[in-house]
Amino acid sequence: MRHDPARLHAPAYPWSITMETRYADMDPNRHLNNVAISRFFEEARVRFNWHLLTAGPAISRPRYLVAHVSVDYLEEGHYPGTVDLGYGVLAIGTSSFRAGMAMFQHDKCIALCESVLVHRGETGPAPLPGPLRDRLQAYLFNTGASA
Repeated sequence: MRHDPARLHAPAYPWSITMETRYADMDPNRHLNNVAISRFFEEARVRFNWHLLTAGPAISRPRYLVAHVSVDYLEEGHYPGTVDLGYGVLAIGTSSFRAGMAMFQHDKCIALCESVLVHRGETGPAPLPGPLRDRLQAYLFNTGASA
């Protein structure tokens, strides 16, 4: 995850949300706990998926399974305060997509996360529906590379 330096910069993420840290997110060393950081990423992932449903004309609610999550902890996070979470789609496959997220505090990237979400049909993995695929395309991660 750390190989793309663009992932460390908030403007590269096409969607973001700000969340308030809580006292319960702090560990005995007065830093944001690694489990709390994972929960922030989970909440951002869920809120982004709900956002997809309202980002344009109505689409049927997708059924996802989270197949993979990895987190890199880069810096200490602190309470009290807010964290900004950026979200971008890194790759779109036939039945899944890979999402990249980053957590920023005081304009510094403190953690990175990648998730693979698999679209589920009645009997297992199923192709991403066209309208969902189109909507995901709109949130592709911006590496800053020109076409």
